[in-house]
Amino acid sequence: MTSAPSAPSALVIGSGIAGAATAFALARRGSAVTVVDAGHTGQATAASAGIIQPWSASGEGPFFELYQAGAAFYPALLRTLSEAGVSRTDFRRSGALLVNEDENVLDDAAARVIRRAEAAPQLVGSVERIDNAAARRLFPPLSSGLKAVYIAGGARVDGRTLRDALLHAAVSRGAQVVGGSVALSDDRGRVSAAVDGKAANADVVVVAAGAWSAALLAPLGVRVPVSPQRGQITHLRLAAETGDWPTVHPLSHHYIVAFDGGRIAVGATRETGTGFDPRVTAAGQAHVLNDALAIAPGLADATLIETRVGLRPLPDGSLPSVGAVRGMDGLFLATGYGAAGLTMGPLLGDALARAIHGEDAPELEHTGLGG
Repeated sequence: MTSAPSAPSALVIGSGIAGAATAFALARRGSAVTVVDAGHTGQATAASAGIIQPWSASGEGPFFELYQAGAAFYPALLRTLSEAGVSRTDFRRSGALLVNEDENVLDDAAARVIRRAEAAPQLVGSVERIDNAAARRLFPPLSSGLKAVYIAGGARVDGRTLRDALLHAAVSRGAQVVGGSVALSDDRGRVSAAVDGKAANADVVVVAAGAWSAALLAPLGVRVPVSPQRGQITHLRLAAETGDWPTVHPLSHHYIVAFDGGRIAVGATRETGTGFDPRVTAAGQAHVLNDALAIAPGLADATLIETRVGLRPLPDGSLPSVGAVRGMDGLFLATGYGAAGLTMGPLLGDALARAIHGEDAPELEHTGLGG
């Protein structure tokens, strides 16, 4: 009788949503996993607002297919986290409001969501046009001049809480999480890694370091089509219980996300060409607040708590880069999620773990690398 092959050991570089999701998925399949993070300021996951509502997005094609599949994966993710003893993710299906002054814009958006809901009616839930009074009952600070579409299945999750939940669950399955800087080298066609100058032995290396992934892979001659995009997101506090309020989408680049305890996240800037600069800027702060108050003037008296800055790994095109790196044995990549990381990151982390274990992972066929 031949014994079953052992699960491949893995070194996962990066502890944001891409790395944490991959680490948990590998660990629960029996891999010995070490997660290494350099602690760079500006991790995108730590700043992100966490909207899980892909159906109103204007894009089509492979990116939207991943986006929608990522939202559909959440029930399974929450179930596996619960099985690992983790119950808190700050995920809530509190609904979503699409708002705009233009009836035609809302009609187009509603038609798009309804069409897409046909593929997942239980996930999307009801989709209905509502008047301003009804919208303000759901989200009281909203402007009186806006009309709305309500999507019952809209959800939100806190990026930091979900990241920590995934890492905790991975550790409960035997993973280790350590700080340190990783250097990669080519050992006769196979990737070799060192953490703070000491060799780190693993069957596979997963580079999931967000916008820093390109620099990690440069010594191997591997080009990663991502660059940092600064996103500034401001957190406010209201003297109200806001945990059940829906997310607000003015069908533009900005949004409002309500969390428990009166906390409201408003954002976000999308600043390309800023490099690895995680500062809060005067222009960025003004941009975020002006956008928020234009659609929700009732936030004017809220207390400003903080502004978080994330450096999103922005892909050259629309697709993330997830899969095996060709020409380098044992090397895998998971980056380029842009602003969609908390929606598609858990799904793609699970898919990458399946591919590493030799299982079918059709989701990777939609990414920039594929399986």
